[in-house]
Amino acid sequence: MQRSSIICDLQRIVGENGVFSDPLDLLPYECDAYTMEKALPLAVVLPTNTEQVQRVVQWCNRVDLPFVPRGAGTGLSGGALAVRGGVVICTSRMTRIIEVDLPNRRITAQAGAINLDLTKAVKAYGYHYAPDPSSQMVSTIGGNVAENAGGPHTLKYGVTVNHITGLEVVLPDGEVAWLGGKYEEPLGYDLVGVFTGSEGTLGILTTVIAKLTPLPQGWRTLLAVYSRLEDACQTVSDIIAAGIVPAAMEMIDRTTLQAVEAAFRFGFPQDADAVLVIELDGLEAGLDRQLQRVIEFCNANHAEEIRLARDEDERSRLWTARKKAVGSLGRLAPSHVTQDAVVPRSKLALALRRIMEIGREHGVRIANVFHAGDGSLHPIVLFDERDAEEVSRVRAANDAIVRLCVQLGGSITGEHGVGVEKAHYMRLLYNDADLRAMQTVHDAFDPQGLCNPDKIFPPSE
Repeated sequence: MQRSSIICDLQRIVGENGVFSDPLDLLPYECDAYTMEKALPLAVVLPTNTEQVQRVVQWCNRVDLPFVPRGAGTGLSGGALAVRGGVVICTSRMTRIIEVDLPNRRITAQAGAINLDLTKAVKAYGYHYAPDPSSQMVSTIGGNVAENAGGPHTLKYGVTVNHITGLEVVLPDGEVAWLGGKYEEPLGYDLVGVFTGSEGTLGILTTVIAKLTPLPQGWRTLLAVYSRLEDACQTVSDIIAAGIVPAAMEMIDRTTLQAVEAAFRFGFPQDADAVLVIELDGLEAGLDRQLQRVIEFCNANHAEEIRLARDEDERSRLWTARKKAVGSLGRLAPSHVTQDAVVPRSKLALALRRIMEIGREHGVRIANVFHAGDGSLHPIVLFDERDAEEVSRVRAANDAIVRLCVQLGGSITGEHGVGVEKAHYMRLLYNDADLRAMQTVHDAFDPQGLCNPDKIFPPSE
């Protein structure tokens, strides 16, 4: 089939302005935020409703072309990579908040709605959408569902799958189906759970029904400064072991802290080995008592300084520092790759020290900013992707980090997904029987293998 004919067919479905095919227009879609793998699609379509998505998928089936769902492109594992070319179906124009149902504490939105916009739509009524990935200002709810995204406050509130009750999806054969709904616990198989975290391999999400969570009565947010990484890590373990579950507990290392301070001038200490951002929230009654216990744990583990946010402005500054930390690292290197692996909380200090050793062994600089309360690590390897030799060392360092975390009893990914980046690590966690079972589930939805192919499953040996 000629390229010109393909483009004309797609334009008849979504309109002339809804198709990108010029090589320059396709460049932004050659990768997601994982930039170490790139591939140009044949075309990008930008539908505005479920019917258009359905017609594009049906057309791809007729002409036997693979198709790849994409939201805002903030994914960090190559999940939106068009490995075999084909058509990228980008839902970024499907941004409508369809319904706010306060009596049932539900919000219905198109897949391209921005994560933070869900909270903006209901904040005045005393509610919010709890999962808050650091990219929440730009990442879409559809992409969050596809990757089962987390975020700082999911320590207490849970990840995306804990907040989704209904999905409208276009299945790989072009059929439109509703999974779940507004109700809490549907009967039968948990197909919403199956789709959430499936990384766009089982169909394309078009509409999401999510839970709304009441805003807490109060919060207490503090910054604890440490001269030793081990002391910060022990504080995390002690707080959780005492039965205290903060809303969030984030760690920032010295390299990242210096970049953040250079970018925002918040007055953060430059000689600290690590800082913890800890937030408690809930009913006002008891918050101060809980705060005092947390401060006691910080002091017992030799915190050099503890700063308590006195008002919403100071709290906002702390969270701005955390959520824009990765972006601030652009001051230190032209490229970076954010690793995503998990270790038990009790192994945090060991893992971090070993990761620093891995950086030295491979001659690369590594920064750390991560969800300490979950043991979800985000080592950020700084490099220049124009230097092929350095890229090779970065790949070797990433490999060593992932294998280290598995050896320590952890996992290959906490929230960024498997995608293309980690598919070959799946055998570190799963045997052949496990992978065959997963493949059987996949094939039940996508027997033709056209929906986001070459993701999650390791290459055949």
